[in-house]
Amino acid sequence: MRFLGIDPGIAIVGFGFVDKIGNKVVPVQYGCIQTEAHTPDEDRLLHVYEGMVQLIDKYKPDAVALEKLFFNRNVTTAMSVSQARGVMILAAAQKGLPIAEYTPMQIKQAIVGYGKAEKKQVQEMVKMFLRLQAVPKPDDVADALAVAVCHAHSYTLNSKLNEVLRK
Repeated sequence: MRFLGIDPGIAIVGFGFVDKIGNKVVPVQYGCIQTEAHTPDEDRLLHVYEGMVQLIDKYKPDAVALEKLFFNRNVTTAMSVSQARGVMILAAAQKGLPIAEYTPMQIKQAIVGYGKAEKKQVQEMVKMFLRLQAVPKPDDVADALAVAVCHAHSYTLNSKLNEVLRK
């Protein structure tokens, strides 16, 4: 199964595609969609949306997961990121893909085993899990891969749990 993990943003959107093959999670492609500062929001959102659609069409994930937005002090940034999340969710929903959301604490717990882990620990574990030569940069890309790995593990567990509950 192929999973797309997304670290939402308006300036930088991290993405990571991973395949779950048996018990292994293998990287497929990762990177970021970037928008220019001082560009009208509608243009930035269109760029993010079109980028997501192109990525989904090219790499054909079976499921999508995003990091949940936590409210920070900068309301303007939170609003812009929320709007960007909306176009990302729209792109996935239009393709009929199941969408999951995870809090930063859930992702850290899944990757490091500790919900209050430092960002650096998460990045190093992503590098180790996926057998990468280096931690992906910018940080948003490593975060997106962490979301993808988290969902790959959770999806399998949740699917098995649902099977048991249906019996």
